[in-house]
Amino acid sequence: MNNTRKFTAVVVGLGLITLPVLSACGSSSESGSGGSGDSKTVTLVSHDSWAVSKGVLADFEKQSGYTVKVLKDGDAGQAVNKAILTKDNPQGDVFFGVDNTLLSRALDNGLFQPYEAKGADFVLPEYRVDQDKHRVTPVDTGDICVNYDKAYFTEHKLDPPQSFDDLTKPAYKNLLVTENASTSSPGLGFLLGTAAKYGDDGWQDYWKKLESNGVKVVDGWEQAYYEEFSGSSSGRKAGGDRPLVVSYASSPPAEVVFADPKPKTAPTGVATGTCFRQVEYAGLLSNARNTEGGKALLDFLLTKEFQDDMPLNMFVYPVREGAQVPEEFVKYGPQAEDPQTMDPAEIAANRDQWVKSWTSLVLK
Repeated sequence: MNNTRKFTAVVVGLGLITLPVLSACGSSSESGSGGSGDSKTVTLVSHDSWAVSKGVLADFEKQSGYTVKVLKDGDAGQAVNKAILTKDNPQGDVFFGVDNTLLSRALDNGLFQPYEAKGADFVLPEYRVDQDKHRVTPVDTGDICVNYDKAYFTEHKLDPPQSFDDLTKPAYKNLLVTENASTSSPGLGFLLGTAAKYGDDGWQDYWKKLESNGVKVVDGWEQAYYEEFSGSSSGRKAGGDRPLVVSYASSPPAEVVFADPKPKTAPTGVATGTCFRQVEYAGLLSNARNTEGGKALLDFLLTKEFQDDMPLNMFVYPVREGAQVPEEFVKYGPQAEDPQTMDPAEIAANRDQWVKSWTSLVLK
């Protein structure tokens, strides 16, 4: 991870699967195939954005007696798809990083076995799912939103957009770049946000308006944010000319935290009326070799120590009640007060058809 969350969701149902090469990181383990080979090692499979402070991980290893090995398995969609394909002989014991846009696919394919993590009672009620079977544990949340380049709008004496409707206005023609909904998690989240806002009967008309207003679509978040967006540090250097980008509410704090020297204010802002709430989960993999170690690791993900540590490592919000939200988040990237949301069951029922229709409409 560079300076904010990055995922590329690959949709199996559309035949766009890519099998990644595994890379590993961890406190003391080497890369290798197969799950934990001994009872003292527990293996976490995740997308590339997994991160935790060394001291916090060391505390878990000391207290639990387990050594943690982490297999970073590509972007979020790639990691989920690979985990499904290898579920009979899983690469590890716990999977972290399936979000609400792809959760039904993981559950329908039997990726996880039931386990209610200790600390589950501290999870804020709005993030709890699958409570009858406890196949997944909520870990973090964040908002997919349109970000804007403050300098551009100041220079052009133009108010930045604040809503989905604003993005279709002539004043913002040729300013927005978004990600392909079939190959990108934030792109898919943005599509779901428009479906939640305008309904099954209205989202396609909305996208026709966006297309007429010059929206640009690229494959993934990294290209959109780092190359096309004029407000990111690298985008400015690369000559990015789009002052609006689909990204995350936590991107402005990341721009501040990783800047040298740090600016007094974030160079980017968030159009809070364009946000879609994303939630990430972890689960004990079916056929895990070290189920007891996996359970201990899931318990750890809900501890206050991990939840407090997580925001400035992965730039997401904690889901545990009472966990600390960093000052940088409060100051530069507050969560949307009324984001678009969608029940995972509704996503499951419509996602693939919506993506197919979106592809025909926007990428024709």
